[in-house]
Amino acid sequence: MLTFETPQGTFTLSPQRLAIAGWAGRDQAGVQHHIEELAELGVKPPSSVPLFYRASAQLLTQAPDVEMLGGEGSGEAEVCLVSDSEGRLWVTLASDHTDRKLEAVGVAESKQLCAKPVATQAWALEEIREHWDSLELSSEIEENGHTATYQQGTLAELLDVDTLLAKLPTALKQGEFLAPNTLLLCGTVPAIGGIRPSACFSMTLNDPVLDRRLSHVYTVIELEVAQ
Repeated sequence: MLTFETPQGTFTLSPQRLAIAGWAGRDQAGVQHHIEELAELGVKPPSSVPLFYRASAQLLTQAPDVEMLGGEGSGEAEVCLVSDSEGRLWVTLASDHTDRKLEAVGVAESKQLCAKPVATQAWALEEIREHWDSLELSSEIEENGHTATYQQGTLAELLDVDTLLAKLPTALKQGEFLAPNTLLLCGTVPAIGGIRPSACFSMTLNDPVLDRRLSHVYTVIELEVAQ
């Protein structure tokens, strides 16, 4: 069960489907940058763009502390579309936390291994659709005892929401829209200084037009890998 605070009140849902849009950059040069960024870690390039990776909805969590196996994982701040039980669309934040060691073996498998932290606040999509591109996505990590900016960009760098929804596979749709009780992570902006792990990950979605923001912080509890 997930619970979201919104300007219109609180709503809850039991998610039934989770998908993660990969290689969802609007600028193909930016997409290629991310592909090359991951290639340095041994990750094979995608067969097509964008791709919609499926993952278990049970991975979704709003807990502040999240257990992860080993220390090879890292977060990725993403805008997340939430379709509630009635099919109304909301916007929140989520982290596509991914095991980078396993990612070199298989991207889909690496995404399935890690919990997906989700913020507890959301906005109605209809309130921001007209200024979607101006929304600012950022994240920070703890590094050598200091807070470092890890990601920073605007949603103009990613596929716009209508284009993304139009490309959805049938399994995620009801009619022409995102199926009810479904969460879709919509892509990310590149990491500054390269992909790397951190025990603490914070992310923010800023709306400069309506002067408000969504944010979420989680701490990684590293579980020992038995040999």
